[in-house]
Amino acid sequence: MATYIALLQYTDQGVRNFKETTRRAAAAKDAAAKLGVKFNELFWTLGHYDLAIVAEAPDDETITALMLKLAALGNVKSQTLRAFRPNEMEAILSKAA
Repeated sequence: MATYIALLQYTDQGVRNFKETTRRAAAAKDAAAKLGVKFNELFWTLGHYDLAIVAEAPDDETITALMLKLAALGNVKSQTLRAFRPNEMEAILSKAA
């Protein structure tokens, strides 16, 4: 499974309904599981982003589908990053040599 880091920002709607954020996070974790995505970590953060998720998904298409589903609810917008562990980076480097 590939690793991803999703950085989320509340929309105006998400801020108005901030008291529901933990319930929404639990629902997002359930929706992710149904698509085969596992949330390894979920953090509420300070700064430019309001939440950060470390997740594993079978492929880019699956994590993209999940992020679209979450965005369609109107509470967050996201930026999703593909993350590589050291052994994955070593394999990439060997191909680049």
